[in-house]
Amino acid sequence: MGINTRLVVYAPDEKTAEIACSEAFRRIAELEAIMSDYRPDSELMLFCEKAGSGEVKISKDLMTVCAQGQKVARDSNGAFDMTASPIVRLWRNARRSGEIPDQKSIAEARKLVGWKQLALKPERSTASLKKAGMQMDLGGIAKGYACDEAQAILRKHGIQSALVEMGGDIVVTNPPPGADGWRILVPNGGNDKGPAELIFKNCAISTSGDTEQFVVINGVQYSHIVDPRTGFATSDRVQATVVAPNGLTSDPLATACTILGERGSKALLKKYP
Repeated sequence: MGINTRLVVYAPDEKTAEIACSEAFRRIAELEAIMSDYRPDSELMLFCEKAGSGEVKISKDLMTVCAQGQKVARDSNGAFDMTASPIVRLWRNARRSGEIPDQKSIAEARKLVGWKQLALKPERSTASLKKAGMQMDLGGIAKGYACDEAQAILRKHGIQSALVEMGGDIVVTNPPPGADGWRILVPNGGNDKGPAELIFKNCAISTSGDTEQFVVINGVQYSHIVDPRTGFATSDRVQATVVAPNGLTSDPLATACTILGERGSKALLKKYP
């Protein structure tokens, strides 16, 4: 999925830790093979190849992630949109070339974007993209789910205290021995809007923003996060951290919040107690 993954576990012995972590990494690799848009042979990309051709059978994992993504898309009025890949790819090229996509390219890409064009039928295990040429990008949700699934594997091996980190997504279970929680530096967690070390346990923490992936063109810093509603990469230097019960929830919400801004984010988060 284009990022490093780290596991921190407290286990009764080294062998248990090694077996559990190996299986957790294997599960993450399995999910990457399903959901990565960097791999042309992933289940997601093979599904996108059939865009415009009707219903396609998809795996339980892909359905789970797409269903949650569609919920957040509805709740955010399209600020989060898994079908935004044509626009995302334009801005990936912009980060390499240092040139802003032209208006014609953006307009053409936007014709192939729209969360309402993705139809899911969980009862039949099928999904469909209505227009040929549509592409999906799960970069704003798949990592959170992968963290959840890695923790599920660790729990099966009796590991009750662990941290799984994938880029800006972290999922933690019980605190380390003798501690009151996992101490995590949150870039915007201080009362003065600065960084702060906060304590977490049994939750997910997702941070989204443009601190690592961006490009500066004509003095403007454009993020890797695009607004599906406009076709432009965000440039207002917004960063958001969301804490939720699981990564499948925190990951897409953090992405949506960077696009919606403070006022829009407050309205969105009211829908998620």
